[in-house]
Amino acid sequence: MTKRIGAPVVPLLGDDVESIKYALSSHLLYTVGKEPVNATARDWFMAAAHTVRDRVTEHWMPTLNRYYQDDRKRVYYLSMEFLIGRTLVNSLINLGIYDNVRTAITELGQDFDEVAAWEVEAALGNGGLGRLAACLLDSMATIGVAGFGYGIRYDYGMFTQHVEHGWQVESPENWLRYGNPWEFPRPGVIYPVRFGGKVIHYRDALGHARSQWVDAEEVMAMAFDVPVPGYGGKVVNNLRLWSAKSTREFDLKYFNAGNYIEAVRDKNESETLSKVLYPSDMTDRGKELRFKQEYFFVAASIQDILGRFRKSHSDWSLLPDKVAIQLNDTHPALVVAELMRVLVDEHQIEWSKAGDITRRCCAYTNHTLLPEALETWPVDLFQRVLPRHLEIVYQMNHEFLQGVRYRHPGDSELLRRVSLIAEEGGQRVRMAHLAVIGSHKVNGVAAIHTGLMKSTIFSDFEHLSPGKITNKTNGVTPRRWLLAANPRLSRLITEKIGDSWITDLDQLRKLEKLADNKAFRKAFAEVKRANKDSLAAMMSMRLGVDVDVESLFDVQVKRIHEYKRQLLNVLHVVTRYNRIRTNPLLNPVPRTVIIGGKAAPGYHIAKLIIKLINDIAEVVNNDPQVGRTLKVVFVPNYNVSTAELVMPAADLSEQISTAGTEASGTGNMKMSMNGALTIGTWDGANVEICEEVGEENMFLFGLTAQEVARRRMDGHDAQAAVAANPELAHALDLIGSGFFSPDQPDRHRQLVDILTSGGDHYLLTADYPLYMAAQDRVDQTYRDPEDWTRKAILNVARMGKFSSDRTVAEYAREIWNAI
Repeated sequence: MTKRIGAPVVPLLGDDVESIKYALSSHLLYTVGKEPVNATARDWFMAAAHTVRDRVTEHWMPTLNRYYQDDRKRVYYLSMEFLIGRTLVNSLINLGIYDNVRTAITELGQDFDEVAAWEVEAALGNGGLGRLAACLLDSMATIGVAGFGYGIRYDYGMFTQHVEHGWQVESPENWLRYGNPWEFPRPGVIYPVRFGGKVIHYRDALGHARSQWVDAEEVMAMAFDVPVPGYGGKVVNNLRLWSAKSTREFDLKYFNAGNYIEAVRDKNESETLSKVLYPSDMTDRGKELRFKQEYFFVAASIQDILGRFRKSHSDWSLLPDKVAIQLNDTHPALVVAELMRVLVDEHQIEWSKAGDITRRCCAYTNHTLLPEALETWPVDLFQRVLPRHLEIVYQMNHEFLQGVRYRHPGDSELLRRVSLIAEEGGQRVRMAHLAVIGSHKVNGVAAIHTGLMKSTIFSDFEHLSPGKITNKTNGVTPRRWLLAANPRLSRLITEKIGDSWITDLDQLRKLEKLADNKAFRKAFAEVKRANKDSLAAMMSMRLGVDVDVESLFDVQVKRIHEYKRQLLNVLHVVTRYNRIRTNPLLNPVPRTVIIGGKAAPGYHIAKLIIKLINDIAEVVNNDPQVGRTLKVVFVPNYNVSTAELVMPAADLSEQISTAGTEASGTGNMKMSMNGALTIGTWDGANVEICEEVGEENMFLFGLTAQEVARRRMDGHDAQAAVAANPELAHALDLIGSGFFSPDQPDRHRQLVDILTSGGDHYLLTADYPLYMAAQDRVDQTYRDPEDWTRKAILNVARMGKFSSDRTVAEYAREIWNAI
């Protein structure tokens, strides 16, 4: 059998077990260079990866060719992070060959699970931002959007997190140590990226004012392509990652003089641009490196995007009809200035026309409401690194403010607020403002988040351009987060309703009628128990902590940050511990509290919270009076692979951020989709999950975003709140007095001070009584296993809205115009 890929005719690769066994053996010999007798499980993984990659590739090339032949509008998703996780199992599932490959590996005498476990997770992201990007790429390929991801091929991820004596310790995340079998290096796709230099202004032969950026230093961006198969395997899109390469390998005169370090200095400095995800910005050098990183991947991506467009089109006015550029947060916001520069300076397009083209191509996704998290860059740094882009920013700002001034004469405060240049504390370029005025659409990622965007951080822009800000609630791919991560539950669902839910998650609604079926509840509970067994085994093996799988698995896994309120979780744990110790007749519901997440290396308070969690675990887990009724487990180096174990095993999903601070959350979706009940605030996507699932099937509590704003405005009296609640006061006293840190009694005093004399900005003391009441409702519900399981089934059944397929379809129809 043959098929056509472009012009040549090539034989189809077989997907039957025998063909796959032959391919595995061939790759083991010819790609890995090993024979079965001395091959390790890692060697077999490499053989399996290349076997699967071959089959992905045979659909990849025709997909890209069809896009050219059909002259499809292409969507370019630019993100500093793509947290794609392990690729082998996900690709097998999307290609529909999981069972055959598993059988083939088994028949060759290998343990499939051991082989798959040798895959090193791609360290291309850190948290929800990067995981969302990966989900959207999966959905673009699945629903047939011509989508391309652009990012940076980091040599090292953010860091690998270890815990030593309870403290977070960071080490380099060298994920490329053994190579990456999924990528295709493209040495022929390489672009110059410039920094520094100066700008020359002149008039051309026709008298038009022109600008030329000259005398800049160059670094080269080389492409590495990673194919992204959609479910069914027929559409395979592309993730293109840029790696920094020096324009010259070394200086021969230094080398000949024996100064080897100096000889390669320029090469090493150039290539630091793609060394590590999020270099620390605690120093001026770190700030400059991060700024250069952002421009590096933007400049390379724009050259690639425009080069592809020019292969088929010569009319620049068609660019918005053929190109959509989605800015995932402000990291790629320099796209606006760079696209303007290329159009105006390199292609002599008139300024206003270039502005119109740029705005119609670009759209911006906002991920934060925290003003301190909105990126700004010092003007002097901008001037030194990107002098021409600063001129463009100034000109865009001047014209924008002229328009505002015309519509709102005399309103100098409005001009100050919407200016691209912040003047307070030194001039800084506001990257979110640049993204807003340089885009035709701006979106939030949950209904409440978008509403707050309109009423708070971007209220002026909403007033100036009504309708520009829109909502696109996040979603997660059910292929990764249910089908692959939870095969036990996936099989049970498919047995009952068929497999159409895999690409149409609304089909899960058919499970509703089974929530009252006793036999189905029993099967569902057995699946959850088996998943808890798997997670418990991992925690026992990796962490040496044995837990009761009959206990309620209470899970909070996300970045460690004050606004995400891991400290509120800790206060509940300490209060629960106090209740058990002081009341031997209490008969509490057994709990295993599982917390995971990384703290930014320079974020002292977050790292101290991790230490407190581990200090409490050390005391609680070794207290014979508590026994198995309460365990606390901190899971280090939380990543996608760990999440795939945690999400299916969770009974309770902790989503307890201060209302108005969490843009959306996707962990809340993943855990609900896997049958966990949510305890959460009225924040982010919790609100929409509640609308779908029903408040009676969740445990919502706490101040609303509006109440939080009023409480802060009126002045929250944290000390009075503590004094009014003896359990809270006792918990804080134990933490602050050194009960959990006898070797250093004042170790956690700072955390207590933040919640009391520090004003408690994130209002933990205000929400504590309501949180404790919600936790009491959790206990009461968990005591009735039939009722708990019924609610868990309804959570799964009503999660159809939160598929990233729906999210992408909305983007494609309403922002990208790409369906």
